[in-house]
Amino acid sequence: MKTVELDGDVIKRECGVDEIGVVVVKGPSVTPGYLEPKYNEGVFTRDGWFNSGDLGRFDADGYLWLTGRVKDVIIRGGHNIDPAVIEETLLKHKEVMLAAAVSKPDAYAGELPIAYVQLVPGARASAEAIRDFALEHIPERAAAPKEIVIVEKMPLTDVQKPAKLELRRDAARRAFREVLAGVADGKLAVDIVADPVKGNTAVISVAAAPDARRSVEDKIDEQMKPFAVAYTVQWRE
Repeated sequence: MKTVELDGDVIKRECGVDEIGVVVVKGPSVTPGYLEPKYNEGVFTRDGWFNSGDLGRFDADGYLWLTGRVKDVIIRGGHNIDPAVIEETLLKHKEVMLAAAVSKPDAYAGELPIAYVQLVPGARASAEAIRDFALEHIPERAAAPKEIVIVEKMPLTDVQKPAKLELRRDAARRAFREVLAGVADGKLAVDIVADPVKGNTAVISVAAAPDARRSVEDKIDEQMKPFAVAYTVQWRE
């Protein structure tokens, strides 16, 4: 197992200590591929390493830390969900103009599908109605989004595609705000920032008196324990 910089299916170089790269694996315990060769495209490098789709870094002690995902695949409790299945279903709704599905961290399932939609001008559909539409029409029940977020304007990349990196950060913010809602009497804010070593990191800002901070931090640790994400706590009066 190693972390590398990839150029398509070619390994350009191995990453150094604390440098984030794509996690690749090779060995007798790794699958040799799919029965139908057409599904192997992008799964292996030219020299036979399995591309996990994960981003990670090795620290100075040789421990591997997972920091994010390269691929868009949403992994919900062992189900691999292609976001395109969700997006294509949502775009069949007459009042949906743009749709983007990403993963939202979940303590039980690992990830849950969440979808962001921009409605056509003048549309009045509710998030609940669109979610029910998706549940009724989606071909794969596990892919049905647990939450629909209606945005006034979909964030787009330079090539006019939904900015999924930005949407994933928003989904993570929503997830961690929900699980931390009862901590510090609500005097808490969460942001997701890109750390060059740790990858996406949750920055938890808390207003608490100095003598209460140890108790609050213990509660935060307990709530964040199920999530494979780095986080820091910042205190304010």
